[in-house]
Amino acid sequence: MTAKGKLWGLGCGPGDPDLITLKALKLLQAADVVAYPAPLEGESFARSIAAPHLTGDQTEYPIRIPMVADRGPAQDVYYQAAKDLATYLNEGSTVAVLCEGDPFFYGSFMYLFQRLVEDHDVGVVPGVSSVMACAAEAGMPLGERTDVITIIPASISENELKNKLRDTDTAVIMKVGRHLSKVRSILETLRLTDNAFYVERATLPDQRIIPLVEISDDAAPYFSMILVQKSGVKL
Repeated sequence: MTAKGKLWGLGCGPGDPDLITLKALKLLQAADVVAYPAPLEGESFARSIAAPHLTGDQTEYPIRIPMVADRGPAQDVYYQAAKDLATYLNEGSTVAVLCEGDPFFYGSFMYLFQRLVEDHDVGVVPGVSSVMACAAEAGMPLGERTDVITIIPASISENELKNKLRDTDTAVIMKVGRHLSKVRSILETLRLTDNAFYVERATLPDQRIIPLVEISDDAAPYFSMILVQKSGVKL
């Protein structure tokens, strides 16, 4: 009977290929199969991060996910991907799944993990998250001593966003995208725009870091976030 292989979820970091950890690099280059999320058409961002480190003789498995609001189609894709990766594992292969940032921080790898962890040997290697990368690139320390740091998806309701901003010392607003105008309006209402920085595509050659007050756009790319420090601001 062939020994089962092992599945690894590898955090590849926010975009700069040099930010992959040594452990993830070693496991990536030792893997028989390299899987990664990808759009229905076009290149995979996760693969582009890892591309300089691939050996060139590994089996690649793109997990092409429809970018639609309905969760159903994506769940079908993860179900099929889990079945296919299980086949590789049952044959004794080592499978590395590439993850932008960190696998368990808003990462799609968790959907494969949930489907495979009960019957297979699964390991996770943490990666540099976009939050830490944006803070470093913007030169904005996130917290000290007893500061509360809150990570907020921009897609939540206006009231939820206001309440969470009121109840924290530092806010990281993620997944800004089409919600940029809404977020900016709320920050203006709370008198926090002077304390906010907009960061886009952190660590990549085309990264953009700018005070939020200088942004007039109504929407932003997916890989963008807003960092807000409330030091000295009373609500």
